[in-house]
Amino acid sequence: MLLGFLAVTAIAIVRLHNLFAVVMLGGIYSLISAGIFVELDAVDVAFTEAAVGAGISTIVLLGTLALTKETETTPKKIKPMPFLVVLVTGSALIYGTFDMPVLGDPTAPVHQHVAPRYIEASGREVGVPNIVTSVLASYRGYDTLGEVTVIFTAGIGVLMLLGGRRPRKAGEKAEAAKKKPARGAGGKSP
Repeated sequence: MLLGFLAVTAIAIVRLHNLFAVVMLGGIYSLISAGIFVELDAVDVAFTEAAVGAGISTIVLLGTLALTKETETTPKKIKPMPFLVVLVTGSALIYGTFDMPVLGDPTAPVHQHVAPRYIEASGREVGVPNIVTSVLASYRGYDTLGEVTVIFTAGIGVLMLLGGRRPRKAGEKAEAAKKKPARGAGGKSP
């Protein structure tokens, strides 16, 4: 049911031209994705998706929307090549899932090798009683560092984009020149 809601939301996002509605539906899309992650027992990923996807991204997009037009201009001619690329890539991804074990299968490789090792040895090897913390901070430490670096870089990029000076329009430049005090001899104001 959640995947159905996700598909309907994605189709609505593609079809709408009102950018405010697109931003709001993007937040809903992220919340539905977070719900799917909770259903898959990935609560940490769901929390990140809800905070970053539905929270921060929506705020940044609303801020950006204040600097742009309210509606999207659509091209008059629809090009089939992007749709074909998405269709082929999606088909390849779906084909790749046929070799995956069924969700929750106790004979899957992850349940035979990786998970038992973490459960049995993480407390002894890392010294942290919480298994999730030991996995994220120790076994997958470089991965977590990479994720934090990406989020930090994206945040700095957004701040630079939003904090930059906007170019003045012709009328604003003329008014700013009139308000600027005239300089006297020696470069000092009178």
